[in-house]
Amino acid sequence: PQPPVVDPGTPSTQVKAGTAPADAIVLFDGSDLSKWRTGDGDAAWRLVDGVIESVPGGGYLTTRESFGDCQLHLEWMVPEDLEPRGGAGANSGVYLMGQYEVQILRREDRPTYPDGMAGSIYAQHPPLAAPDLPKGAWNTFDILFTAPRFDEDGSVKTPASCTVLFNGIVVQNDVDFFGRTAHMRPAAYARHPDRLPISIQHHGDTLRFRNIW
Repeated sequence: PQPPVVDPGTPSTQVKAGTAPADAIVLFDGSDLSKWRTGDGDAAWRLVDGVIESVPGGGYLTTRESFGDCQLHLEWMVPEDLEPRGGAGANSGVYLMGQYEVQILRREDRPTYPDGMAGSIYAQHPPLAAPDLPKGAWNTFDILFTAPRFDEDGSVKTPASCTVLFNGIVVQNDVDFFGRTAHMRPAAYARHPDRLPISIQHHGDTLRFRNIW
């Protein structure tokens, strides 16, 4: 059968965010943070001129709604006046189901290990390219995510997987997650519900986000 016809929305520009497709669940359109929560209170993230800005010292920003298989669109910026706080600076990430991370990180003049750079599946798969833009410019992630399936005994029937377009460039092509994202230890799976919230990591730096659906 023919797929349904859907208005794809207008593309984003560096000046103004675009609109979401007609059938999308809009998580942030610049108006409010009502679709999100944080364990440290909403004051840990702020709304500034239609953009979400992380506040140093805050916790993760997490959707109130849960998701499994999904297409996620998100735009992020490293502020032009940001002073890095060690490492590569401007560290963040998108956590599908709160567990499987696509990394956000400033690369410009601050290189890091390949499976920890922007567009990587953190600590598992380096990106196929590094198409990130410099500070002060908006970057775009389009993530096609398939949730893992578990057998009754808790073993993995099929692993989580994703394809990632980063500023329109394919940087992950249907790759499998080895398990839940982990730092300095092997990734592993543990059985979890079929749908869980999406989170944006707060790692101490100020970053900006917009147009999330």
